Amino acid sequence: MIPYGRQNIDDEDIAAVVRVLKSDWLTTGPKIGEFETAVADYVGTSDAVAVNSGTAALHAMMAALQIGTNDEVIVPAMTFAATANCVVFQGATPIFADVDPATLLICPESVASLVTAKTRAIIAVDYAGQPCNYDRLRQIADLHNVPLLTDGCHSLGARYKHQSSGNLAAMTAFSFHPVKPITTGEGGMITTNDVALASEMRRFRNHGIVTDARRRQETGTWFYEMQSLGFNYRISDIQCALGIQQLKKLDTWIERRHQIAVQYDEAFGDDDGIEPLARLAESRHAWHLYVVRLKHQSRDSVFRRLRTAGIGVNVHYIPVHLHPFYRQHFQTGPGLCPNAESAYEQILSLPVYPGMTNEQVNFVTGQLKQSAISSGRAA
Repeated sequence: MIPYGRQNIDDEDIAAVVRVLKSDWLTTGPKIGEFETAVADYVGTSDAVAVNSGTAALHAMMAALQIGTNDEVIVPAMTFAATANCVVFQGATPIFADVDPATLLICPESVASLVTAKTRAIIAVDYAGQPCNYDRLRQIADLHNVPLLTDGCHSLGARYKHQSSGNLAAMTAFSFHPVKPITTGEGGMITTNDVALASEMRRFRNHGIVTDARRRQETGTWFYEMQSLGFNYRISDIQCALGIQQLKKLDTWIERRHQIAVQYDEAFGDDDGIEPLARLAESRHAWHLYVVRLKHQSRDSVFRRLRTAGIGVNVHYIPVHLHPFYRQHFQTGPGLCPNAESAYEQILSLPVYPGMTNEQVNFVTGQLKQSAISSGRAA
């Protein structure tokens, strides 16, 4: 099976993890700060806060802003459920914005139409690894004096107008799941230029306690205080050691993802039934996903044919407002975000990861074209 995404682990990664396993600190140790500094330096922010997942990163952002009951946060419909769930974790209401039909990025005009007196934040999602239209989103956020945040779980290494993803909003959440641009197994990070928010999130990841075990050992004290309600969202030194090594290779890996995307572009350029998503000229795409829309064929039929051929295509995503939880608890449903709903019926994510070979890319394109033809005939 050719997966839609996978990790790339080499001997240097393994050696870095083994060194930590032989050290005194497996968690709350020196590698946490080292990884945070490396990521902050890479994206160009003053601070970064490491946590144990991208979902924890999103939740920490909501908690740092003290989002709560009676608040609303605008999120795109086309995203993973965690983008909206983090709002619900705080007792607030996610308000679903539609997406641009060509890029599937959050539509700024949809966002503008949804802002109310209850709006406390806007979360943009860099879908598939492409940054959103941040100029327009910032205008809307500034006009209404609400923070603009980013779910950048797809976009580490991307850029918008020469500015790095991670430094385009008040706070940005990243994920280090194995299919993401770099991996720590599971893990996440929030980048920000706001020292106060970073301090809030460090406390939040550690049960609301102001110091961790290493800091208490360094100062020779046992005393600690829980000053607010937090969670155990800590990441381990084992994971951070892996992340530090992975980050060194990120730019090379993004270049390989770009090469794969170019191969796909060339293969589908003369096929009016297979339409890649549009790209913004001012952006550097991170290519976490390569998504196509099947214009004349049954997506589900093509999906089954490709899976049978050993190609691990996927679908990203079911629009969040169509999930049963949101229909039941927030009275959402079909018709709320028509662009996202229409796209969902057609989209397919193709394999793209640094270790993928040109031969595998050619196999995928050939099989997709043949499956699309067969599906069209069957229809």
